[in-house]
Amino acid sequence: MSNSFGKLFKLSTFGESHGKAIGGIIDGCPAGLVLNFEAIQAELDRRKPGQSSIVTQRKEPDQVEFLSGIFDKKTTGTSIGFIIKNTNQKSKDYSDIKDTFRPSHADFTYDKKYGFRDYRGGGRSSARETANWIVAGAIAKQLLTKIKINAFTSSVGDIFLEKPYRDLNFNLIESNIVRCPDESYAEKMIQHIQEIKKQGDTVGGTITCVAQNVPIGLGEPIFNKLHAKLGSAMLSINAVKGFEYGSGFCGAKMKGSEHNDSFNTDGSTKSNLSGGIQGGISNGMDIYFRVAFKPVATLLQKYDTITKDGKSIEVQGKGRHDPCVVPRAVPIVEALTAMVLADFYLLNKTAKL
Repeated sequence: MSNSFGKLFKLSTFGESHGKAIGGIIDGCPAGLVLNFEAIQAELDRRKPGQSSIVTQRKEPDQVEFLSGIFDKKTTGTSIGFIIKNTNQKSKDYSDIKDTFRPSHADFTYDKKYGFRDYRGGGRSSARETANWIVAGAIAKQLLTKIKINAFTSSVGDIFLEKPYRDLNFNLIESNIVRCPDESYAEKMIQHIQEIKKQGDTVGGTITCVAQNVPIGLGEPIFNKLHAKLGSAMLSINAVKGFEYGSGFCGAKMKGSEHNDSFNTDGSTKSNLSGGIQGGISNGMDIYFRVAFKPVATLLQKYDTITKDGKSIEVQGKGRHDPCVVPRAVPIVEALTAMVLADFYLLNKTAKL
């Protein structure tokens, strides 16, 4: 199983949803970085369960404990080890699916690949793993002091925030529980999620992410292009079904004369349909992309499935689950973006004399 991400700034993780703890080791973080532990914990608090009425009600404090690689609040250049203890497992909620495959989950594929699986909350396939990414991403953000990364909910179901990101106030992202930087759209999204939740159903959506002040030159062609690694990172998030950057799929409808980003004399571009990346390398313009999330697969209603023996069976979902994963995934998207950019930032220091 692949449990590591990154080349120079590298994260390796461990743990299961209902195990004693999750955690990780961060390699490659330069020595001498003064860490703001409150900022790291604040990022974890943005992702943790039980934070509002429209997310899973599992109660986890998600307190990170650092074990190595830090002395006197500074990184030492050695491996940064950390753990996050699990304190609120309810494994009995999953006992009835011990021998049952839930539709659109990792149950079937994990069981067939490895011969058995940890059925408690999905085990290693659970999105609980993403708390580890938040820790590494929070440190990466502190390494990238000049780069500003903001992600936000841009749609829930068929409710789309139809405003360019330049017209949005990113300071409003945390002003509501759905993390949409527009109050009127946020209210509609929240109401829609609450209605879906009452039905025992789930709904998907999209997250838009904007990285500003990114220096020119990040990205390693040919097979390690910046947009390719961002896409790989985003598609590693549980429930993600799509990634597009810049003009994305809309660009396929345009003519070249409409799509080309003309240069200003200072090297910036008059438009930014490239999404801040050309030839796989950052060009100094804003990097922006959108990530699509499917509806959460666990439904709190009856559905048909099969057992390990191949028998058809009707079951009903139990436990504590997100009716929409998008609001809690916003800090996850930011964290992975920061990790990708931090990795390329360090790699870029070796690009030329």
